[in-house]
Amino acid sequence: MTETNASTGAGPEFGWREFLTRWSEEWAGARDPGEEGLDGDEEALRARWLGFAPATPERIAALEERLGRRLPPSYRSFLEVTDGWRHAGGFVYLLGGTEHVRWHRDEAGLGEMFREYLDEDASPEEIDEADLWDRALDLGVESDAVYVVMDPQDVDEHGEWAVYTWAPWRASPPERHGAFRDFMQEMYREFHSLRADRDDAPQFANATTEALDANVSEARRDALRGDYERAERLLTEAREFGRPRAKALLDQIKWLLGDTYLADFGGLAADPVYEQELLPVLAAEHAEESWRDDDSFKFRVGAVPAELTGPAEQALRQARERTFVYAPEGPFGAAVRAAREQARWGETDAAWHTLLAALPEWRPLGPDQLAPVGLLADPLLAPVLTAERRRELLATPRGGEATGTPRGGEATGTACPAADVSPDGLAWLADRELDGPRQAYRFVLVEGVEARELPAVIGAKGDTALRAPMARWEADARGSLPYDEALVAVGRAGPGWSFAFDADPLPFHAPRFASPAVAASRNGRAVVVWAAPAEHGQPALFHLSVAERGEERYACTVQGTAVERSGDIPEALDPERLFRQGRWDEAAALAAIAAAFGVSLPRHALTEGRLHTFVTRSWTRPPGPGETYLVASVRIGTPEDPQAPDGPDA
Repeated sequence: MTETNASTGAGPEFGWREFLTRWSEEWAGARDPGEEGLDGDEEALRARWLGFAPATPERIAALEERLGRRLPPSYRSFLEVTDGWRHAGGFVYLLGGTEHVRWHRDEAGLGEMFREYLDEDASPEEIDEADLWDRALDLGVESDAVYVVMDPQDVDEHGEWAVYTWAPWRASPPERHGAFRDFMQEMYREFHSLRADRDDAPQFANATTEALDANVSEARRDALRGDYERAERLLTEAREFGRPRAKALLDQIKWLLGDTYLADFGGLAADPVYEQELLPVLAAEHAEESWRDDDSFKFRVGAVPAELTGPAEQALRQARERTFVYAPEGPFGAAVRAAREQARWGETDAAWHTLLAALPEWRPLGPDQLAPVGLLADPLLAPVLTAERRRELLATPRGGEATGTPRGGEATGTACPAADVSPDGLAWLADRELDGPRQAYRFVLVEGVEARELPAVIGAKGDTALRAPMARWEADARGSLPYDEALVAVGRAGPGWSFAFDADPLPFHAPRFASPAVAASRNGRAVVVWAAPAEHGQPALFHLSVAERGEERYACTVQGTAVERSGDIPEALDPERLFRQGRWDEAAALAAIAAAFGVSLPRHALTEGRLHTFVTRSWTRPPGPGETYLVASVRIGTPEDPQAPDGPDA
C-alpha cells in the first residue's frame, strides 16, 4: 500500500480542481438528507460542488487593483477555479471571493485586545500578533467566530502569504499556515476529522477514508517490522483525518519517543483488553507531576466527572507508591522478570540486553498494540529505557514479525544499537556530576557477599532489611543523617563483588574516621574509598582502605599534598605513585583500584536508576580516653514511611 495523496500539494502549483472536486463529492456523499444546513447547502448538494463559478480574469484584476497588491499564487489560482468556498472545515461556513475580500484594518478590535495583554517583556512575536490585524487581508465571511486572514508581510520564496486563523473560544494564539493552499488542506483534514467523530461515522466512507484506513493497518505492520519512522508518518496523516485506531497506535510510538504531550492512547486505556498495560503508563506520568490534581488523569482515562475506581484507581495508587510490576506473559514475560532482577541490583546494561534479546518473542494483547509500552510504567525498568534504547526497541522486529525485514533494508535510520550507558570500572566517578555541584562520594566494596546481605555484613542502623528501590533524589528527600552514618545504595560491583554507595557524604574527618572495611571483610576482602573535591578552603581528599578476613591490610589518605599510609600497600595502589608531587589524579587512582580488584560501579543505576538502600552504622570510631562526641541526628523519612529509621542517637 502506498502513502495516500489525500493531503499532497507542496510547491506553487496545486491541482485545485481535483482537490476541491474530491472534497465536494465527499461532503455531498456524507450529508444526511434531513440534516439542517445553511443557505446555499441544498444548491451545493444538488451540484455536488461546495464552490462557485470561477472568478473571471477581470474580477481578479479588479480585486488586485482595489487591494493595491498582487494576490499570492495559491489564492489567485484558487479563485480561477471557484470564486469562494462553502464549509471550509467545521467552523468557517463561507470563504470570501473577489467580491468580499478586504483589508481587515482591525475592524473587530482584535489588535487592540491583543495589545492589552502586552507588557514590557513582550516578545517580537507577541507584538507582531497584535499588529497583524491592522495589515491583514480578511478572507472570512461567515463563521463560528473564526477569523481567517492573510498576512502580506509574512511571505515565502514563492510569494505565498501566510494564513492565520484565530477564534476566541480556542484560547490559543493565532494558528499559522504557510500558504492559502496549506490552510485549505488543513480545513479538508478538519472536515474529515469532524465527520469521523460523529455517531454516524461508519457511514462516512469514501476512497480517501479507505486509503487512510489501509495505511493504518500497513503502519501497524511497519511498526512491528521495525520501520517505526514510516509508521509514524502514515499514522500522523491518518490521525489528522480522524481515522479510527490511528491515534491509539501513534501515541504508542510517540510515548516511546518521549513525546507524551496530549498522548492518551486514543481511549485504549479504558479498553479491558489493554488497560492492564496502558493505564499504568498514564498513571506513572501523572504521578511524576506532584502539582497535578487527579482531574487531568480522570480526563485522560475517561473517568470525568466520576471518581476513580477499579483499575484506574489501582494504577494511580501503584504509581504513587512505585509498586507497579510489569508482568507480561510468555517468553517475553520471563525476560522481563529476569531484567527486573538485574536492574534492582544496578545491572541496567545487562537488563536492557535481556529485554532486547527477548523482544522478538513479545506478543501484543490485541490488534491495537504495537509495542510493550508497559515497560515505561515499571519503576525498575523505566530508567533502563534511555531515549536511544527506546528507539532501538521501536526499530526491533517483534510481535510475530521478527522474521521480516524492516522496510528500507536491514535496518532503519535509527536502528543502530544503543550504546551501554555504564562504563566499566570506577574512573567515571572522577568527572561525574550527581544532581549538583557536590561531587564527594564514598563507597564500600565487599567480596563474596550478595548485595541483599550487605546490611548485615557492613552493619545497618536499626533494621537490617533493605528499603524498597528508590531513585537518588527520593533518597535525598528523606532528610539528613549524622556525618558518621551513610544512606547507601546497594548493588552488584562485578563478578563476586557487591557495593554500598553514598553519593552525598558530609566532610571527612581523619582523626575520628573508622573504616567499615574491617567489619565488612569477614567473608573475604572489603575495599573502602572516600573522595571529595577541594572546597571551602579544604584540600582535595582521597582515602583507600582494604581489609581481609576482619583485619585491615593497608590504607592511605591523601589530603592535598599530605599523605598518610599504613600497611603494605601494593605498588599499583601506592599513593606516592598515583599522587606524586601533589599532582592530583583521582581518575588514575580509581582505575588502579578497579584493575586490582576487578570491580565496577554502575553509573546509570547510581545516577538514573532505582536501587535498594539502607542506613549504615557509624563510620566514626568510639570516643577514646578523655574524648566526648555529640552527634546530632535528624529523622529521615515521613510518618507515612514505615521503614524510616529510629530517632536520634548520641
